[in-house]
Amino acid sequence: MHAHELNWKNLRVTTEHRPWGHFEILSDADSHKVKRLTVDPGHRLSYQRHAHRSEHWFVVGGHGVVTLDGVDRAVDPGSAIDVPLGTAHRIDSKGPEPLVLIEVQHGTSFGEDDIERLDDDYGRTG
Repeated sequence: MHAHELNWKNLRVTTEHRPWGHFEILSDADSHKVKRLTVDPGHRLSYQRHAHRSEHWFVVGGHGVVTLDGVDRAVDPGSAIDVPLGTAHRIDSKGPEPLVLIEVQHGTSFGEDDIERLDDDYGRTG
């Protein structure tokens, strides 16, 4: 096997469930993290911001609304959204099917401790 080939048999995908749906960690490195988020219909993530990372979202399925610093934007498959460091953001699944997006995080910290929740439908602020 060449160095650039990927051994799919050894690929481990970690899935974490949340009240709004679930996410799978596709890649976790020192410089970035890649997730596939699935937001159940009628649910949304907390309105949050990060001090140590930016995010880039690419919608691959479903329909929704992204809020960036109080401004709403409709998203559909093919939509790409940049979430700069420190920007308040949320994604809301609006269609009859789940909203699915690929999230690429870039920065110095990718843990749950870098989430400042400004509003949350599930009581996770504070």
